[in-house]
Amino acid sequence: MTLPTHLSPALPGEPLIEEWLKPLRATQLELVRRLGVELPLVSTVIRHRKCVTALTARRQPGLRKASPELWLNAQLALDLWRAHEELKGETFYPCKCA
Repeated sequence: MTLPTHLSPALPGEPLIEEWLKPLRATQLELVRRLGVELPLVSTVIRHRKCVTALTARRQPGLRKASPELWLNAQLALDLWRAHEELKGETFYPCKCA
């Protein structure tokens, strides 16, 4: 996967807002009921204060026809982009394995 260097990938909470809450005029409480999780979890994912975990990703396909892998890949892309930004300018040397 090639990471963009000038733009952050979409945050994992954005699809919940743009593809579920807004079009269906749903509330976070309805989302909580549908996912079977607690409100603070949904709220923190939507506000981008909590990462999507495997358990959360496993529950989300019920909202749209999206696989857990799609949700985890979105989180992974964001994590890798953040690591890239954090390590900019550092020099890495190849590992010499025996």
